[in-house]
Amino acid sequence: MNDSYLNFVNSPFGARFVRALGLPSPEVLRRYRADQPEFEGLVAIGAGRAPHLLDALASLVVSIGVTSVAHESAGLWVPLAQRHGLMTGRFEPAEAGSPGKLAALLFDASGIEDSSQLQPLHGFFHDTLRSLGKCGRIVVLGRPPQACASPRQWTAQRALEGLTRSLGKEARRGITANLVYIAQGAEHDIEATLRFFLSPRSAYVSGQVVTIDTSAARDTSDTSNTRNTGNARPLTTPAFDWAQPLAGRRAVVTGAARGIGASIASVLAAEGAHVIGIDIPSARDALDATLRQLNGTALAFDIAAPEAPAQIAAALDEQGVDIIVHNAGITKDKTIAKMTDAMWQSVIDINLGAQERIDDALLGAGILRDGGRIIAVSSISGIAGNRGQTNYATSKAGVIGRVQSMAPHLQARGITINAVAPGFIETQMTAKIPLTLREAGRRMNSMSQGGQPVDVAQTIAWLAHPGSGGISGQVVRVCGQSLIGA
Repeated sequence: MNDSYLNFVNSPFGARFVRALGLPSPEVLRRYRADQPEFEGLVAIGAGRAPHLLDALASLVVSIGVTSVAHESAGLWVPLAQRHGLMTGRFEPAEAGSPGKLAALLFDASGIEDSSQLQPLHGFFHDTLRSLGKCGRIVVLGRPPQACASPRQWTAQRALEGLTRSLGKEARRGITANLVYIAQGAEHDIEATLRFFLSPRSAYVSGQVVTIDTSAARDTSDTSNTRNTGNARPLTTPAFDWAQPLAGRRAVVTGAARGIGASIASVLAAEGAHVIGIDIPSARDALDATLRQLNGTALAFDIAAPEAPAQIAAALDEQGVDIIVHNAGITKDKTIAKMTDAMWQSVIDINLGAQERIDDALLGAGILRDGGRIIAVSSISGIAGNRGQTNYATSKAGVIGRVQSMAPHLQARGITINAVAPGFIETQMTAKIPLTLREAGRRMNSMSQGGQPVDVAQTIAWLAHPGSGGISGQVVRVCGQSLIGA
């Protein structure tokens, strides 16, 4: 769907007009394109006291091929970078304010153990933020507060959330800011997540907090037709190609005929997966057309039908699957006083109950392989609620509950389960919203614009990635850091 205001403010006349009136001026976001470099430019490194993650960051910088500069807070970076064979220099405070000089800011706060040690955060971002270019990236690294050894350390690490979310709201210009908590022992499992947050793939993901643990990461390199034996495999990082990380894997996407579902299917296929798309029989033509372009497999089932889980399991049984994306959903909006029982029940049944029944069937039969991925589409309505959507918000909050409650039960099989919660995404559904509400939905976030279906798809692809095995039971909002549900 076309955003006329976004196009206007990025024209020469429009830019002058909105500047004069002090109106929102959203940036055209840089999104991933296969014909453009994914990583480029200078990355500034900062650190608090006794940083634990600089070595892992050095490995990342080598892997993605960018050039780094060290802020004075990261005094250990230069000799460490040199040992890794990196080209590096020092960021001089006099350079602050040079627009576009930096592509990303990385700060290692993992060693901060007391609120009195938070000062280096101010020094680093005070010096560097004005040098961060359009659509730049900010990533802060810390330790999970719940795993901290003392209340003071917990306090200081929890404080990083307020800092990161505020940076996302201050920076503007299409810049994102996210916080990654890394558990001890998971230091070498961070690359897939940092690549995502540093790349154009995360264009509409900001103000998020993600924890990487070791408990869910298991070897998923064996994609044979074997069923689960109940024996946990050793914790390892699976081998994969960064260009095609899902090669050899099979992914199921419900609601795949069009919109967000079609975009999810397309991105997963581009990452190497064989995609099995599911949609209702009345959407069969659109489903066939979508999957034909991807060399995928189309299955026409009504997921709300009682027999659907068994039919889906039978269709997938011969080869099994590695990834399940629960995208299918409906809305039937009314205030609860005007909502019929049928409107309530159909939304709960399709958006939530169908996910439970399908997973029960595929997990019970071992069709979802050990080391697999379950990703469910929730909504910021399930976090903040929404007038006229009690049924929808209830179903989407239930999706979050499923993810959080099932994660520990799936851990023994190395299966992760996570949710994405989209905000205002430009789709056929949002195009039908009245103009004033549609404009409010677009502008009430740090990006001052709606997201695209591909933003949801890229986030799902990251959670489906074989290098994301340390992420489970979590909810990631794809909302441009919406003011609703923040």
